[in-house]
Amino acid sequence: MISALNRLVDRVEKHLTEELDVRRLAAELGTTEYHLRRMFSSLAGMPLSEYVRRRRMTVAAADVVRGEDDLLSIAVRHGYGSTEAFGRAFRAVHGAGPSDVRRDGGPLRTQPQLRFHLTVEGSIPMDTRLIDRPAFRLVGHATRVPLIHQGVNPHIQQHIAALPQEEHVRLKALGDTEPAGLLQVCDDVDPDGTEGSELTYLHGVAVSRDTPAPDGLDAIEVPAGKWAVFRTAGPYPQALQTTWAATATEWFPSNPWRLRPGPSIVAVLERADDFSTATCELWLPVEAE
Repeated sequence: MISALNRLVDRVEKHLTEELDVRRLAAELGTTEYHLRRMFSSLAGMPLSEYVRRRRMTVAAADVVRGEDDLLSIAVRHGYGSTEAFGRAFRAVHGAGPSDVRRDGGPLRTQPQLRFHLTVEGSIPMDTRLIDRPAFRLVGHATRVPLIHQGVNPHIQQHIAALPQEEHVRLKALGDTEPAGLLQVCDDVDPDGTEGSELTYLHGVAVSRDTPAPDGLDAIEVPAGKWAVFRTAGPYPQALQTTWAATATEWFPSNPWRLRPGPSIVAVLERADDFSTATCELWLPVEAE
């Protein structure tokens, strides 16, 4: 995976002014666009599209400061059809327009070329199991919420708090298959993992494929496949988020598996009354590389 990411960065650098065909490149690297984008955003801390934009504007800034060409020529060279479109992209990265930077020499916010390296970590074993699951169904109450990487997502909190206590009891009684118990389900997640992008959040349970969804409940159909299940315990949600991050930085780079499209599921096995600590299982859909 580290080699694939570095080849992706090299391809970006060689074709900064062109549209990047990530799907084709992923196939050449023996992986999928979905997995490549998810791993890039997890390890780089930004979506691939944002990195390309920053690098493109970093190189363009050198042309602007050099002052040898007019701004329209520079805009066209870097893939923009007008100085207005180029100026908007330039200002979004550098905080100032091209004319201002040409006059004042700055400000400039440079994005260095990324290089991924494998470091020796993983001194703490990850409690993981791999299981095959037949097709099943997730039923519960779904809503659209923005993606928030750190801390508690207040939109999810509000969604769960709006449900009466008896509804939680009813949902729990409906569950008849793994993952067991009340579940936190995230689906339709942007492969780039862009902060603020919308996803579908479902508070519900897992039922067998043949169990119909009761009236008033939303359903997510989950096809048969393999899952990597990570067990985590400690402060909530910090311990869970740390484990989630470690799947990208430690587990996937050192194991012959990749993410496949599908919902990610958190099963809360035990928790403190105030939810300050919890033991959870993180379920991620995977496939062999």
